[in-house]
Amino acid sequence: MVARPPVALTVRAMTATDIPDVHEIERASFPVPWPAYAFRQELETNRLARYVIVQAGNETVAYGGIWLMVDEAHVTTFAVLPSWRRQGIGGRLMVELLRVATDVGARLSTLEVRLSNKAARALYQRFGFHPVGLRPRYYSDNGEDALIMTTGPLDSPEMRTRITEMAVRYGAAP
Repeated sequence: MVARPPVALTVRAMTATDIPDVHEIERASFPVPWPAYAFRQELETNRLARYVIVQAGNETVAYGGIWLMVDEAHVTTFAVLPSWRRQGIGGRLMVELLRVATDVGARLSTLEVRLSNKAARALYQRFGFHPVGLRPRYYSDNGEDALIMTTGPLDSPEMRTRITEMAVRYGAAP
């Protein structure tokens, strides 16, 4: 982790011009990264997909995506550039993904996370995700199990309050 002076974060919808930067974060974050063409396909042909990026100044430092499946926003990918981790950027990204989820009418949100990824699990729990199951041998690189996590109803008073509190905490209050 590198200590940095405060910098303004910008969050916006991902476009095709962002793919090289996103792919760099993907390669730095995952042992089996998605190929760059997969992001292009997601943006151009998957009408269920919504992707956002976080920029610090002109540098893309994080990205995430959801698929809206019926009334569920499934977090398909979520990553912060390693040199920018532990600085609240993941929280800012999750605030935006949950906003997108509610904007498109999702009732709840789900995701999978490696059992060994304690930092990510802690972040997701702060946002109201809780464990609901396991996907045995889910990850192809080492056969690690995935923990399935889900939120309660996104439109419940508890989740609305939590998302608002997290937006304030991570500098994303409207």
